Order: sequence, then structure tokens, then C-alpha cells
Amino acid sequence: MGRTFRIKVRMRRFRRQHPRIAFALRSFMIFTATFGAAYGFVSGSRSENSGYDPNAFAIGASFLFALACLGLATLSMRLRFVNKRLRTLAAHNEALIDRNWELKEAEERARSLFEQQGDLIVLRDTNGRITFANDAYCALAGQARSALVGTRFDFDVLEQGDSARESNGTRIHDQRIATKLGARWIAWREGYVRRDAGQPAELQSVGRDVTDRTESERALSEARDQADAANRAKSRFLAMASHEIRTPLNGIIGMGGLLLDTNLTPEQTTYARAVKTSGEALMALIEELLDYSKIEAGKLDLEQRPFALSTLVEEITELLAPRAQAKDLEIASYIDERLPLEVVGDAARLRQVLLNLAGNAIKFTASGGVALIVEPGIWPNEISFLVRDTGIGIAPEARSRIFQEFEQADERVARTYGGTGLGLSISERIVKRMGGRITLESEPGNGSTFEVAVPLAPSQAGSGQTAFPSPDLAGKSILLVADGIEASLIARRLERWGGQTCMAADAPVAEALLPERSWHAVLIDRAIGPSVADHLGEAARTHAMQRLVLLTSGSRHETFSSAFTGFLMKPLRAASLAARLSLTPEVASPDLAPEPPAESGAKAAPTKGLSILVAEDNEINALLMRSLLTKLGHRVVIAIHGEAALESWLAAATAGTPYDLVLMDIQMPQLDGIETAKRIRAHEAAMGRQRTPILALTANTLVEDRYACFEAGMNGFLIKPLDREKLDEALAGLATSRHLAV
Repeated sequence: MGRTFRIKVRMRRFRRQHPRIAFALRSFMIFTATFGAAYGFVSGSRSENSGYDPNAFAIGASFLFALACLGLATLSMRLRFVNKRLRTLAAHNEALIDRNWELKEAEERARSLFEQQGDLIVLRDTNGRITFANDAYCALAGQARSALVGTRFDFDVLEQGDSARESNGTRIHDQRIATKLGARWIAWREGYVRRDAGQPAELQSVGRDVTDRTESERALSEARDQADAANRAKSRFLAMASHEIRTPLNGIIGMGGLLLDTNLTPEQTTYARAVKTSGEALMALIEELLDYSKIEAGKLDLEQRPFALSTLVEEITELLAPRAQAKDLEIASYIDERLPLEVVGDAARLRQVLLNLAGNAIKFTASGGVALIVEPGIWPNEISFLVRDTGIGIAPEARSRIFQEFEQADERVARTYGGTGLGLSISERIVKRMGGRITLESEPGNGSTFEVAVPLAPSQAGSGQTAFPSPDLAGKSILLVADGIEASLIARRLERWGGQTCMAADAPVAEALLPERSWHAVLIDRAIGPSVADHLGEAARTHAMQRLVLLTSGSRHETFSSAFTGFLMKPLRAASLAARLSLTPEVASPDLAPEPPAESGAKAAPTKGLSILVAEDNEINALLMRSLLTKLGHRVVIAIHGEAALESWLAAATAGTPYDLVLMDIQMPQLDGIETAKRIRAHEAAMGRQRTPILALTANTLVEDRYACFEAGMNGFLIKPLDREKLDEALAGLATSRHLAV
């Protein structure tokens, strides 16, 4: 079967290759067959012994004719089938021709794009010889394609960049190469491709000229490095300037405080207070500038430590209370009881923001008061701090720029109230750094409300605890005779505790309400007038179990009616109010009962003075330190530089009378404080002695300076200018525990 098929194939191939010869052979065979048949028939019919029968001949001729017709019909059908297949093959062939033409056109178009695009394209065989290079590659090489194909040409590499490999095996790398057009940076993508089936794969390299991008990146990198260096230089300059300014300020403020402790005439007291106040104002300005420089340099680090929320807020109001009361303003706070007792965050930065907002509220408020309200925020673990005042308000057009650097509401406000315009800008950046937001609502003439919303997660240690036991005031009536912001917050607090609170702003109205019911407590604000408050207290004797008077720090030592069973200091602490309302009142008490403490605890008995070595090269600061420490009952030795401090410490340790504390200035001649502390620690380790507490005296507030102190073995630091209260607190803690943690 296979052999027959091969013979047919060869015959058909022969007919296609030699059609004339095939036609001649076919004609000869037909003629021979026809002639032989006719000749045989004629010869046979004429023969005498042929037995010719016309009928049989007719029948045979008819049969042969039928066979011929059948053959012709079969041949006709076969020809029709062949023609149909030929038409199908012709149509298919035409489609293939069109497809082939499209492929050739696409190939030409792709080749044109391949050769004319800006990217460099080169193909190399397994031996590294170029098999194809597009026009861009030839132009950069400066040679014709015919000269490059078949060679191992490659550019000289001046610098090799980073290299990487993708998951599909493609290698990506940058090269700086030497070309006819000069040095260029090329980003290459190299991978193996197969051009024809059955042929070995070739290395295809596609390169893009990224010289401009690379040079721009390098220029940006150099500019960034220069900016970082400039920021570091600026930070160091500000730190140095801060140190140089803080050092004399320490003397001004400290000596002003010591001067106020002496016997002065009223005029001298006024002058001394002006000097101290001016120094403190200058110090506040320096702090703002330093904070701004830290934020600009991106060095604002936040701590994550647990702190008591109510303590922070109430300390802020108490700290600002003297300033508010000096302007006859009220300042009060309210902490929602749904909030956790302790939260985790940066208490110092949050205090800075709230002090700035509340301080501004006091500055821009002439009458009324300031409220600091703390409530749960709109998101989980979010706490909202509202600072509300009754001041001058802010115009709508000024709200958009009020948080920008060195901006205030308008020039009139700047001239009237002063300030640098940095406080709100710094506060906003701190809040954003905490992941929160700060917003403003205000109307001119109707005050302002600043809202600070920051995420503060509850502390694990303080979860489930309460700051103080809340009094049960369910069904008890309380009369509050007061007016203003604090009165509304007190009433809100009492209602949260279940009390039925009745507020009266006028004394006659309050006196008329007294006989109407039995009051659990009557709270009378002395701000309604001393004589009026005393009269109302006397009138409440027979109507209220507790009669409390609300005082300010300025009126605490005034004499008033003994009808009152106790007093509370404004701004009120919630714990003090709860403790007072929970106590059994002593009605018949000639003297005023003291304010009950929120937490009981005996104060540590005073201890004997400490032996302190002070290393300070500035004469005025050394004199200030000696005076402050002597007034606090401590023994002081002054060393004017690091070497003298080290010698004094060694002498005291050798004599068996070591110092209890070393106060070490950081920047001193000959031997600075850091190196002196390191040598002291080295001597202690060599001699096996107990470590002497060393506390740094520094005017630098940068974090790296603090880290340097701790790495040198110091126990803590005090920031100049020195605060006598903080110094006393630190020394008292050292005297009791011999462990310093500032």
C-alpha cells in the first residue's frame, strides 16, 4: 500500500514537472488502444470463420456503450469532487496568501519599530557575536550594522551600577559606558530569546539611555545630603546658641528669684519681678524656636509611656490658674468618667500642646473664662481635648492661616497681644506626629473652641481602675450658687454622680430656694462677693448638711464665716469634690476644715543636707547653684572645670567622705562634663566603689545630648535655667532613696 502510494506520488510529481511529455504519453496510449480495438473488430468481422452475429454484436456494443457511459459518469462525478476540492484549496490558499502578506507587513512594521526606536537593542549568539543591532545601537556605537554583525563589539564600561535578576530570569543592571557622544548611563535588560524553532537561544540586550534621570537623582541625592548637613549644622548652631543664651538666662532668672526672697522695698520688688518675668518670657521664646527647629529637622521623637489622664489635665489648669485669676478669669477642667484612668502616649508633648492652647485662650480672653474638657473621641481609643474660651474669637478668613508659621489672626492682634505665631504651628505638627488632628471653631466676639483628637490606648496596668470612688448622690439635692464656666462643669459632674443639681447665679434667688427642700450640700462661690457669700452660708445652716465655699488661691487666707463646713480650691479637682461630698460634715466647727486630699499619704520627714560637688565654669551660675543649694540645706563644693571636679571627687573618695551627688555642667574648659563622668565611672569600677549619682547641668535639649549623658554613666539631667522646685524635688528624692531618676 505504501509502495503504491509512493509510485502515485512520483507519477504525479512527474506530470507536474513534465506536463508535455505526460500529455504525449497519454495521447499515444489512447490512440493505440483505440486503433487496436477498431482494427481487431474490423478484421474479426470480415473473417469467414468469425461467426459474426449482428444481434450479439448489437448487444455487446450496447453493453460496452453502457460501460463507457458508466465510466464517463463516474469520471464526471470524480471531476466535480476534484473541482470542489480545488476551489476549497484555492480559497484556503488565498487566505494563506493574505495571512502571509499580513504577517510580512507586521514583521516589517515590527522590524521598523524595532530598528528605529530610541532604546538600544542587540542580539548575540552563544559565542557573543552580534547577530542583530538596531539603528539606535549602531548610532551610539558609531558604526554601520554590517560592520557590527558577526563581531564581539561592546562598549567600554566606565562604572558598573547595581544589578538585579527578576523571577523570569531577566537581568537588570545599569552601566556608565563610553560612547562617541560621551559618557552615558544605560539601563540594560538582558534575557535569552529564541528567534527560530530548532535554533539555539540568543542573548537579547535592551538598553535605555537614563543619563538625565541618573544625573538628576545624583543631584537630588547631593542636594539632600547638603540639606541634611545644613540641618545638622543648624541644629548644632541652635543647640550652641541655646546653650549660650540659657547660661546667662539661668543667672538672670535664678538671681531674680533669690533677690525676691530678700527684704526689698515695693519698688525694688516690682523691678525684680519684671526682670524675672522678662527672663521667663525670653526662655519661652527660645523653647518655641528650639521646638520648631526640631520639627523642621524631623527630630521630634515621641515617647510611649503610661500616664494618668486626669492628673495631667488638672495640673495644667492649676498651673495656669494664677495667670487666669490675675485677669479675673475662670479656668476649669472636666474629664469624662468613661475614659480610662491611665493611657499610653507622650505626656510631655501633650502637655505642651494643651498648655499652648489654654495659655492662648487666657491671653485672648478679657472676661469669662477657659474650659478644658476631655471626652471620648469618635474613633476607638481616641480622646478629644476641647479648649473653649469666651475671648475675642477668630475671623473666618484667618482660620485657614492660623496654623501656619509666624502667622496670627491679624496685625492688630499681633500688636495688641504679641507673640511669635509659632505656638499653634508647633502644636499642629506635634498632634499630627501623634497621629491625631487639631480643629478650630470660632466666631468673632463669641470665643473659640480648639479640639485636639489623638489616639491614646488605655494602659494595661490601669485598666479597670478608677481615679477615686465616686460619691452616691442619687436622690440628693445640691444647690450650686455660682456663675460661669466652672459652675457649669461642676453641675455636669454632679449630675453624672446622680445628684439633683440646682444652679443659682444670684444670692437672693439662692436664699429663696433654701427653704424649699432639704439640701445635701450647698456650694457657694466666694466670687459672688465675700459678705454675700458669708451671709448665704449663715442662711444655709438649717437647710444643708454641708456648706462648702469655693475659693481661689488669693482668697484662701481671708477670714470668713464659720458657717461653712469646708472649702474647695478653684480650679476644682474632681477627686477633692468627691471626697468632700462623701465626708460626714462637722457642722459645729469654728475653724475652716482643710481641703481633703485625693490620696492619703504621709509626707517624708526632712532629711539632713547632702554633700554636693558642683562642676560649673560660669561664675554667676556657680554662685546661683551655691546659693540655691545652701538655702535648701545642702553642703556645696564648687569646681570651675572638669579636671578640678575629678580631683575633688578623688580626694573626697580617698578621705572616706565621698560626695552624695555630683552636679556636672556639660560644656567646660580643659575637661568637659561627659569625659569627667566617664573617668569617675572608670575609677569607681577600678576601686569597686559604690556609684556616685551624677546629674548633668545642661542647656542643650537635643536628644543626642541626653543620650551622651546616659552613655557617660550619668543618672539624669537638669535643663537650664534651673527651677528651684524641681531641683529641690530631685535632691529630696535622692536623699530618701539614694537613687536618682529625673
